[in-house]
Amino acid sequence: MAEELGKIEKPAAAEYRSGKKILFVPLIFSTQELPIEYSEKCGRYWTQVDAQITNLEASLGPVTKIFHELVADEGEKGLKALEQLKINSYGLVSGRIQKGAVLKTTEDNDVLTELMDWSRCLSLGLQNQKVFSTVYASYTEANKKRYEAISQIIAASLTDNEACIVIMGENHRVQFPSDARVFYVAPPALDEVQRWLRDYESKIHAQQQAEEPPTGDSGQSTPTV
Repeated sequence: MAEELGKIEKPAAAEYRSGKKILFVPLIFSTQELPIEYSEKCGRYWTQVDAQITNLEASLGPVTKIFHELVADEGEKGLKALEQLKINSYGLVSGRIQKGAVLKTTEDNDVLTELMDWSRCLSLGLQNQKVFSTVYASYTEANKKRYEAISQIIAASLTDNEACIVIMGENHRVQFPSDARVFYVAPPALDEVQRWLRDYESKIHAQQQAEEPPTGDSGQSTPTV
């Protein structure tokens, strides 16, 4: 189970410096479609993440590797791909690279692109149930293969007494190496972001319900003239 050290005192160096260490950072996204208020909270989140990682390094040792979901290359090529994705974790990753960490390949490109293609098929709004079931089953299998591939990549790359950062959505199904200690990086701004998103989604849902046309006794929408 991950140890949430973002909200407690630094661990004793002698206790945590040995062995494999994974600093898990929840990936949050910021888009131009959302209000500037949300973007500001996201910016504050990544600033706090960087500060907490620096704090943990004093006890765990320096971070030497970074794994980031959706990145199928390493080094400069991987960093360029991350920049093109316009994910606001780019600043954290580039800053850590300047401090000596290396961005590693995290995804199997063939598996990742297969998953993306199946996802595009589902987004088309398939009408035939048989076709939908076939596509959905293929999407589910590709998603399973993706998480298995990521698990294998991290396990093969992380060496003993090494500390790495893994940036990924919280609902991931990656199995981290059993001999690695996982630290959950959860700065105060993470709760702010999550609470803001819940409130925003509730407001949008309430607005959509209010805008729905009234229905008659038959349950059909009342036509407008």
